[in-house]
Amino acid sequence: MTAIDAYAANEERSGLRPARLVPQDMDYAAIGEAIARPALGKPGRGWFYALIFTSIATAILVGGFVWVFAVGFGIFGNNTTIVWGYPIANYVWWIGIGNAGTLISALLLITRQRWRASINRFAEAMTIFALVIAGTFPIIHLGRPLYAYWLAPYPNTMHLWPQWRSALVWDFFAILSYLLFSIMFWYTGLLPDLAAFRGRARTRAARIFYGILALGWHGSARHWQCYRVFAVTMAGMAVPLVCSVHSIVGLDFAASLEPSWQETIFPPYFVVGAMFSGFAMVVVLAALIRWGFGLHALVTDRHFDLMAQILLMSSLIMGASYAMEWFTAWYGGEAVNRSVVRFMFTGVWAPLYWAMLLFNVVFPQVFWFPAARHNVVLICIIAILINAGMWLERILIIWMTLGHDYMPSMHRLFFPTAADWLFLIAPLGFFAFLFLVFVRLLPSISIHEVRELKHEEEAAT
Repeated sequence: MTAIDAYAANEERSGLRPARLVPQDMDYAAIGEAIARPALGKPGRGWFYALIFTSIATAILVGGFVWVFAVGFGIFGNNTTIVWGYPIANYVWWIGIGNAGTLISALLLITRQRWRASINRFAEAMTIFALVIAGTFPIIHLGRPLYAYWLAPYPNTMHLWPQWRSALVWDFFAILSYLLFSIMFWYTGLLPDLAAFRGRARTRAARIFYGILALGWHGSARHWQCYRVFAVTMAGMAVPLVCSVHSIVGLDFAASLEPSWQETIFPPYFVVGAMFSGFAMVVVLAALIRWGFGLHALVTDRHFDLMAQILLMSSLIMGASYAMEWFTAWYGGEAVNRSVVRFMFTGVWAPLYWAMLLFNVVFPQVFWFPAARHNVVLICIIAILINAGMWLERILIIWMTLGHDYMPSMHRLFFPTAADWLFLIAPLGFFAFLFLVFVRLLPSISIHEVRELKHEEEAAT
């Protein structure tokens, strides 16, 4: 070790210099080899077992779609009072996870956070997969899925146009625009790495496959200039787009006449909740990729430390949002709003509400301590609990308000059915199936961005 290396290592230990995100002894070739190995190398036995398991879950989900389309919406636990249930809660939860991936990547790019290099690629893929799943739930909830095309404008030969005041129409445009944008943002970021895979592929079929996907990229100065301008421009457009998309989801609730839903805090409240649950899912995926493919050198403890800090910040904002919801109900003075808040803490679903507060607000406070932020297992456990808590938040928003509305004679409880649980659990298997296919076909970490990060770290030392 040279004197400069020893000085840098001492600064890292003392906290004066951030820890390296790329090992010093890992050269550019080793970075490319480590990232390409999961996709171009021979798959392990664990990957095959996971693929089989998730394929079964995907088949069950397909069977669930056949079931609901053949029998009807009555297979769910929705009743005459709680007309929304698991499908809408699942929709809000999945679209929240989907919103976070591109938002995380775009914000970190705009703020020049170079540690994004190891997480942005699979975070953006997470967005696409989650949006695909989220888009199915409004169709299921229509009751008559054969008329789903009414949500979109089409030639007015039938003299029928969508009801523009319907929240379903807002959601259609929000999901479609965001899905198309996310695909473009993700795919253009892949181009340099697809060209690298084209050169590394061992078979002619693979070279042709990656060559077609690379769209003729050959890494010229002109290509890189266009790439940089396009990436920054798209990132700048992504942030307001993401905020608008999940604000629309929040307005699905806030635009109604239900107690405790008519609040101006709902749009930003839903945006922060989306980032919170999405970043928690990124933590889980990062841990799985690091453990499954042995990428400890690229997805480091420092990454988990930074992500834990973001989860801590988000939990504080969520706690403030919950407190604002309680304060608004009390300060407004309307009896029904106060009754809903009282029902949250003392009603039949109060244990779930207290569990939600523990998962979303209390448990993340351990991240104030550096030892907790350096424990990857603990971070992953809390991230899983956060996702569970955020789903509880979405379903309790529905149950608490619709089940405890203005008229006491209409107060009802919700009893989930087998179909409710199927459409809650099976989409997780389908999501994992898509992710397993993704990591076997495409680079899950950006090769060129990690190499740039290594170059900057070497220049800094």
